[in-house]
Amino acid sequence: MKIAFHGAARTVTGSKHLLMLNNGRKYLLDCGMFQGLGKATSNLNRHWGFNPSEVDHLILSHAHIDHSGLIPKLTADGFTGNIYCTPATKDLTQILLVDSAEIQEDDVKYLNKKRAAERQPYLQPLYTVKDAEESFQFFKAVDYGQWHAIDEFVELMYTDAGHIIGSAVVNLKVKEDGKVTQITFSGDVGRYRDVILRSPAVFPQADYIIIESTYGNSLHELNQTTPDQLLQWIEKTCLQKKGKLIIPAFSVGRTQELLYHLNQLELERRLPDLDYFVDSPLSVKTTELVKRYPRYFNKSIQKVLESDSDPFAFKGMKFVKTVQESKLLNFRNEPCVIISASGMAEAGRVKHHISNNIENSRNTILMTGYCEPDSLGGRLLSGRKEVHIFGVMHEVHAEVAAIHSMSAHGDYEDLSQFLACQEPRDVKRLFLVHGEYNVQQQFRQRLIKKGFTDVEIPELHYEIGLT
Repeated sequence: MKIAFHGAARTVTGSKHLLMLNNGRKYLLDCGMFQGLGKATSNLNRHWGFNPSEVDHLILSHAHIDHSGLIPKLTADGFTGNIYCTPATKDLTQILLVDSAEIQEDDVKYLNKKRAAERQPYLQPLYTVKDAEESFQFFKAVDYGQWHAIDEFVELMYTDAGHIIGSAVVNLKVKEDGKVTQITFSGDVGRYRDVILRSPAVFPQADYIIIESTYGNSLHELNQTTPDQLLQWIEKTCLQKKGKLIIPAFSVGRTQELLYHLNQLELERRLPDLDYFVDSPLSVKTTELVKRYPRYFNKSIQKVLESDSDPFAFKGMKFVKTVQESKLLNFRNEPCVIISASGMAEAGRVKHHISNNIENSRNTILMTGYCEPDSLGGRLLSGRKEVHIFGVMHEVHAEVAAIHSMSAHGDYEDLSQFLACQEPRDVKRLFLVHGEYNVQQQFRQRLIKKGFTDVEIPELHYEIGLT
């Protein structure tokens, strides 16, 4: 048995890990899109490192595009097996893949107009809306907490990862050469103090563990609550400077968390009387989907639901659906808050809002999560005075800030708590994925101190045998 790491290897995007049995069976863990890696991104997304038609099954941890975003390309390139996921992940992934395809088609159409004028060859999207929709036939929902036979060689059990709605830890029993090997893939591990979701669940003892390490060297802010931080930036930008507060936010998870915190401020009668725009059709769809799965909420929000039927709505909130409505926000002079996707500001409507507001010192761009260094969000956070957006150089006069308390990824204490259900001496090897290399090196030392004896940090396309 072997495993190869074809994504999220010494980086935080493109999650893809291929498990290969001696009998030729192949199982792909996640099929994520690379994002925010500059000029290398397109090439990474177009070359697999394996043959999709030879993969028997795909086991999906959760719906985020960096874990699911290449599924339509996988099926278009020859994959015909089952795609296993939880029910909420199935619903959510299908929404996200159509949105991803629409963004690609729109971006390529825009770029091809410029290329036509320069007599350059046309570009093609990674996949189309049709490709995305055709991939849906392969999805197969499996609920938490039950062992399910994928085939005669592999059994799958999902346990709750607490990261986003439907997110799961992948637990496998692999039967080969007369013995059973237990393999656990963490997907993305959530936080044990998440404001909406249940905490990550304990999982069976594993022989091999593949674990994310995004925040493997840091602790999230605890000295000030997220609502208080949001309120400070609303008051500073909108009330004092009379500007726009632009908040890039992932449509899944982060947007719902922001709405919940703003609702909390309203319940406490502290929310300023302003317009709060959620400018993302995807965010509208995913917020409605999240509401359909209250059984995944934690006890605190279950209590809130007893007195507040919609904890994601508040006075002044407006959903922006059409492109025309979105464009009209650029001509608005009144102070307001704009929450828009994507979280790294690499695509979607928020990129246009930043482009139109970045040169005005009254405005603030408030990042709420991790950004790849080469993404637009990452470049802004690095303090650059000028940035390219849609091929145009912009001077950065708007204030750029960040709230670090909102990450859906666990910090090193959360990750340590996640692993506390394991006997370190019984784990033959632990692989660190989904993290920056310098962070992973520090996390590796922490794990060794906790008794894990063999901790590896695989490179892209690294392949190793599992004995």
